[in-house]
Amino acid sequence: MNILVVGGAGYIGSHMVKWLARHKYQTTTLDDLSSGFAEAVLHGELIIASIENMAALDHLFLSHRFDAVMHFASFIQVGESVKDPSKYYRNNFSNTQNLLDIMVRHGVKRFIFSSTAAIFGEPTYIPIDEKHIHNPLNPYGRSKLMVEQMLEDYDCAYGIKSISLRYFNAAGADPEGELGERHEPETHLIPLVLQVASGRRDSITVFGSDYDTPDGTCIRDYIHVQDLCAAHWLGLQQLLSGAHSARYNLGNGNGFSVREVIETAERTTRRKIPVNAGARRIGDPARLVADSSCARKILGWMPQYSDLETIIQHAWKWEQKQG
Repeated sequence: MNILVVGGAGYIGSHMVKWLARHKYQTTTLDDLSSGFAEAVLHGELIIASIENMAALDHLFLSHRFDAVMHFASFIQVGESVKDPSKYYRNNFSNTQNLLDIMVRHGVKRFIFSSTAAIFGEPTYIPIDEKHIHNPLNPYGRSKLMVEQMLEDYDCAYGIKSISLRYFNAAGADPEGELGERHEPETHLIPLVLQVASGRRDSITVFGSDYDTPDGTCIRDYIHVQDLCAAHWLGLQQLLSGAHSARYNLGNGNGFSVREVIETAERTTRRKIPVNAGARRIGDPARLVADSSCARKILGWMPQYSDLETIIQHAWKWEQKQG
């Protein structure tokens, strides 16, 4: 088996490459390194190119035989997507269409898509299941939803079978400490908090403390990156066995508040983390928690690292190596 991992030099993609290699799969990583890191690709072949380049894609598929494609190469910053929607629609939607069109041309029929909980927008009920209304609040979420809709049409017209996995809050790091979360700039809460603990930042800002939650701060569903890899793996096995296209929400089903994350990080690192009070951010729901019962029932997915302390321990192990 040879799996093409698009965006395999990024946070989740690099962990997936390691997972596939551990399970004796051959991997080819395609990444333009606009936000990824070549040294994060620990196994297989790395090809530096963009999926915007149709000629490069065509050459890649002519020179390799792929059994499936996993697609992680998306821009993910919500605020930036509002300021520069063109960038997000071009990369997240149009470039994904390029990739799908090359797959059609070369007869590759299996596709795993890294989607997002941002397709749901402001939740009308908690926990959020797959039947929840789609009402994305920003171009990032809309670009991902558009891809999911395109995948339906490509299935009907061209027979491409896909699994779309809607992440809530990816977190944590490789338990062995070889890989971790690296974004420039960093926007995710757990690595930001740990950068304060390690001394790379002075403080963390909490945006809003008057939400309708037990401690007044936003609640999010954090899912360990290794558990995300497990879900991708299980989705791949389903497609290889001839399953139909499907979409799954991925989360632990347990929400943790911003304040709980900071307090857990202080216990784990044994460091005091200075906190600044900030105003609420537009579009931040009070709670986002997933109902992952479909993934558990149909994929057989069981998160192994569901407690917040373990997620932060693994992320802290990685942060201590940064310096």
